[in-house]
Amino acid sequence: MSNGIVSIRLTVPGGAVTNITYNGSDNLLLPEDKEADRGHWNIVWNMTERGKIIDNLEGTSYKVIVQNENQTEISFTRTWTVGSTNAPLNVDKRFVMLRDSPGFYSYTVLERLKGWPVFDLENGRMVFKLDGNMFDYMAMSDVRQRYMPTSEDRENGEKLEYKEAVLLTNPSNPDFKGEVDDKYLYSCDNKDNKVHGWVSSNLSSGFWMITPSNEFRSGGPLKQDLTSHVGPTVLSVFISTHYAGVDLALKFESQEYWKKVLGPVFIYLNSDASAKTNPSVLWSDAKKRMLEEVASWPYSFPNSKEFVKSEQRGALSGQLLVQDRFVHKKAAPASSSYVGLAPLGKAGSWQFESKGYQFWTQTDEDGSFSIKNVIPGNYSLFAWVPGFVGDYKHASDITITPGSNIQATNVVFDAPRNGPTLWELGIPDRSAAEFFIPDPDSRFKIHQYKQPVEKFRQYGLWARYGELYPQKDLVFTVGSSNYSQDWFFSQVTRNVGGQYVGTTWQILFDLKDVDKTGNYTLQLALASIHYAELQVRFNNPKSAPHFTTGVIGKDNAIARHGIRGLYRFYTIPVPGSSLLVGTNTIFLTQTQIQSPFVEIMYDYIRLEGPTVSH
Repeated sequence: MSNGIVSIRLTVPGGAVTNITYNGSDNLLLPEDKEADRGHWNIVWNMTERGKIIDNLEGTSYKVIVQNENQTEISFTRTWTVGSTNAPLNVDKRFVMLRDSPGFYSYTVLERLKGWPVFDLENGRMVFKLDGNMFDYMAMSDVRQRYMPTSEDRENGEKLEYKEAVLLTNPSNPDFKGEVDDKYLYSCDNKDNKVHGWVSSNLSSGFWMITPSNEFRSGGPLKQDLTSHVGPTVLSVFISTHYAGVDLALKFESQEYWKKVLGPVFIYLNSDASAKTNPSVLWSDAKKRMLEEVASWPYSFPNSKEFVKSEQRGALSGQLLVQDRFVHKKAAPASSSYVGLAPLGKAGSWQFESKGYQFWTQTDEDGSFSIKNVIPGNYSLFAWVPGFVGDYKHASDITITPGSNIQATNVVFDAPRNGPTLWELGIPDRSAAEFFIPDPDSRFKIHQYKQPVEKFRQYGLWARYGELYPQKDLVFTVGSSNYSQDWFFSQVTRNVGGQYVGTTWQILFDLKDVDKTGNYTLQLALASIHYAELQVRFNNPKSAPHFTTGVIGKDNAIARHGIRGLYRFYTIPVPGSSLLVGTNTIFLTQTQIQSPFVEIMYDYIRLEGPTVSH
């Protein structure tokens, strides 16, 4: 396919991208790699008896759908048959090139029919492996962009506690010596993952992945995933279990029918002579192009009948209010809140959702919101409000029909609350970023950017807890301790003589009087948990737990340099008989000892006084 600006070569009938040229350049993809691995779609699927399998979704036939002076669209298809070793899915993989466009589009339709074998789908993505002799500068945000080490630097480095993390010991550029390279250092939230890619300073050209919509991604706006990384590699991830675990895998039942369109995404190429000395100029241009693509969504050009065009979609608008009688006497506008339509489920179920589509927006200052271009169907209306714990779900299901413009009413989040605040710890924002995050071990050099990036994006922070608290665990005193300095951002294990042990943190607080017959409440919000159990006790560390989560979570956020995983919220009743006049202690015990990556990240903790009736 060629339009005089960009040319791509595809395998037949498989539909892998083997060659991309821009304005007459050489092939931009990695020449040493197998042709079918240079640019492709793939999934990771799992059948109990076979384990995890990578399937590149190679077609068995192809067809030119459209070929005229304005557009070319090619379809590569595969139909599953009994006895096939491929994933039990029908595949329709499309590539589209438009006239005068500096790039090309791709999307895939996956379909599972009733009665087909049961399996799990854990990962779905599009991958491009670029020529490392050409591309040397990577950008994924205004701050997180710079010249990068090479794949050879990784091969010559020292492998650390997991295969993705490598200490660069003898890199080709000595400025990188002592850094840790790990693809998870470059992950970000779905809501921010709209454009990223690489620049060739020698060619003064850029290669960018632009994702104009999140509707087809799993897990909602706060789901984190990979972007670009050393290879050079460029990804667009649609389905994954990263920062969540298998709870986010698609698990199919025998008689379940499923179909979903992933994409289109836009592979954008650009150039500017000044990029030889200022590669960031191509990032700025790619951002502008991303905004144009977002404004054009949903696209009008895809020819698959499965892609729902603008005129076939509907919309929903309304005003979100939040009610907390201990903050406002009346329900108040919920500004800067996230509001979304997602498949039917209970409050908060959207973050576990991978099979259907999701449509999210943020409210303005008065809580007003408008969700446009929604694919017809039945949805739940969800929301969460920064500064308040818990999840909102509207009482009524929402049915979107083609051309509909629904006005939602009675959108009021009654935030969890039983009594007045006695004390609180943290900020309820589904993140542990406000807590103390240490500098990394001096052995690991901090990546150099134009500006410092978030401190949690460093390797090895889990080990710093044991160095800061070698013998006794963390003790936080309400009224004198400062959570930004005295509350470690993740409750992890401690390495004692080569063995990992659980930890018990303490919160000390004073009560001037106690209603022994009253009902107090501990509101506990977790930002992440990984193979951990949290036990809560009041005033007696050896008593039976007053509350336990059980062993839960597969978020793996601390190992992947994240600050959140799946949000979990608990309202814990506390009888007044458990409390004392004077000094009280809450014991937070993490019991599991399997690895250094067992962790609990707290979002927010609040103790409320005796229950007050409405």
